Amino acid sequence: MAQAPLLNVHHLQKKFGQFHALTDVDFKIYPGEVFGFIGPNGAGKSTTIRILLGLIRASGGQATLFGQDVWRDSVAIHRRIAYVPGDVTLWPNMSGGEIIDMFLRLNGDRHSDKTETLIKKFGLDPRKKARTYSKGNRQKVALIAAFSMDADFYIFDEPTSGLDPLNEQTFQAEVLALKARGKSVLLSSHILSEVEKMCDRIGIIREGRIVETGTLADMRHLTRTTVDVQTTAPVTDVAALAGVHGVTVETDHHVTFAVDADQLTAIMAFLTEKGLVALTTTPPTLEDLFMRYYQGADQAVDGK
Repeated sequence: MAQAPLLNVHHLQKKFGQFHALTDVDFKIYPGEVFGFIGPNGAGKSTTIRILLGLIRASGGQATLFGQDVWRDSVAIHRRIAYVPGDVTLWPNMSGGEIIDMFLRLNGDRHSDKTETLIKKFGLDPRKKARTYSKGNRQKVALIAAFSMDADFYIFDEPTSGLDPLNEQTFQAEVLALKARGKSVLLSSHILSEVEKMCDRIGIIREGRIVETGTLADMRHLTRTTVDVQTTAPVTDVAALAGVHGVTVETDHHVTFAVDADQLTAIMAFLTEKGLVALTTTPPTLEDLFMRYYQGADQAVDGK
C-alpha cells in the first residue's frame, strides 16, 4: 500500500516481572482498513490493546498512532479514537441513554440522529438504569456510543460478547459502514466468521508473538481446499498423489479429499483427465486456517 500506516506497532514487548506477556508484536494498520487481531486466550491480544490505549507502558519496542507515541501522547490520541472492551462496566444508577450521552460529550461529540438510529437498530431501551442491563445490553451502550462518534480509529476488543446473532449482524454492518467512510478499525475477536466477513487483513498472535499477518487469501497456504469429485474413470488412485490428504471413497468414481494449495493446479489437471462428471471445491475458512495453524505449531513445539 502506498499510504503511510495509521497505526505502526514495531517489535512491541511487555514483561510483568519475569513473565513475558509480549515478546515480539509487529503489525501495521492503514487508513480505511479493518484489521482482525486473533489468537487464543492469553496470547497477548488484550495486553497489546492496553498498550495502544496508553493504559500500560511497553517494556520494549514502539507503537505509534497518527504518528504519535501511544504512551507519551495518549491524551491527544484519545481525542481521535473510540474503544469498546469485551466486558463493559457502567454506572448502575444512570440510564443507558444518559451514559451514551456522557460518553459522547467526553469525546467532544453529541447525541445525534445517528445515535437514535443506532439505539433502534440495536434494540436498546435507553430509559432503563444500567444496573438492570444484561451483559449484552451493556455492550450495546458502548457500541452505540462508539458508532455515534466521528473518530479516526476504532478499537473493538471482543465487542460482540453477549450479543444475539441479530445484533452481531448490526455490528458487522456498522463496521463495514465505517470502512466505507475511510475509517480504520482494529478488531480483536474469537468469532472467526466475524473476522472473515469484515477484515481486510488478519494478524495471528501466539504466546506474545505475531506469527502470521496478511489477507485471508495470502494465508490460505497454511491450509487445504476440500474437493468432492465424480468422474467417468476410476479415481481412487488420487490418494497416491502429492498434496492429497484424507481421501474418502464413496465409489470408485466418487471421492472426497483435501489438497494443499500448492498442489491444486496439478490435482485439477489429473481429475480433468479422468473425465469430470461433477466437481465441488470448498475453499478453506479462517477457522480451518486457525485450527490447522495452531495444531501444526503445537506439533512443532512437541517435536523439538
